[in-house]
Amino acid sequence: MYHFDFTQTSNLWTTQSKTKRAFDIFVAATMLVLFAPSMLLIAICLFLVSPGPVIYAHKRVGKGNVPFYCLKFRTMAIDAEQRLEDLLNADPEMRREWKQTRKLRHDPRIVAGIGNLLRKSSLDELPQIINVLRGDMSIVGPRPIVEDELAHYGGFKDAYLSVRPGLTGPWQTSERSDGSYVSRVMKDVDYIYNANLRTDISLIYTTASKLVNLRLGGAY
Repeated sequence: MYHFDFTQTSNLWTTQSKTKRAFDIFVAATMLVLFAPSMLLIAICLFLVSPGPVIYAHKRVGKGNVPFYCLKFRTMAIDAEQRLEDLLNADPEMRREWKQTRKLRHDPRIVAGIGNLLRKSSLDELPQIINVLRGDMSIVGPRPIVEDELAHYGGFKDAYLSVRPGLTGPWQTSERSDGSYVSRVMKDVDYIYNANLRTDISLIYTTASKLVNLRLGGAY
């Protein structure tokens, strides 16, 4: 795995900048106002199709290795975890795909109809606006991961843990489900070391453009 001594170089914008935090709060607050009606409609539709909690909170690794609960609209069946375990035990090919990418192209756990739409459009991630306002996440940054995934970052683990995970980011706006995890790590690391305000604005614009065209591939 790649290695880099993060103690020798840091990007003020991604690791310490108060300006980035102020930018995050402004953008997140604006998004919350704009998307509140849509979020309410999504919650109602989701509950009608699949009764149960409409928000799913999953434990992820945050800045400084502090865990937080990442919020999403629930796009999977209530017993999704058990279904995943049963599926991976029964299908070696699915298990191999999950091990390599931590996601499944044809995921039988997803709520039919609205679940696929939310994931394809990434609208399932709108509740993470709350995570940004709470300070768990940034608008732009590496996507939040579970603790087991830190191993993929190897010598770049400290770099990943130096920043807040992002609502969107370089992987989110590029290959996403089509790329390898190594490629994802490299995109995250490049962002951490080289990002600036212009980069964030560009990634937000790209995300918005793809969202409008429903071109963002879903990710679990």
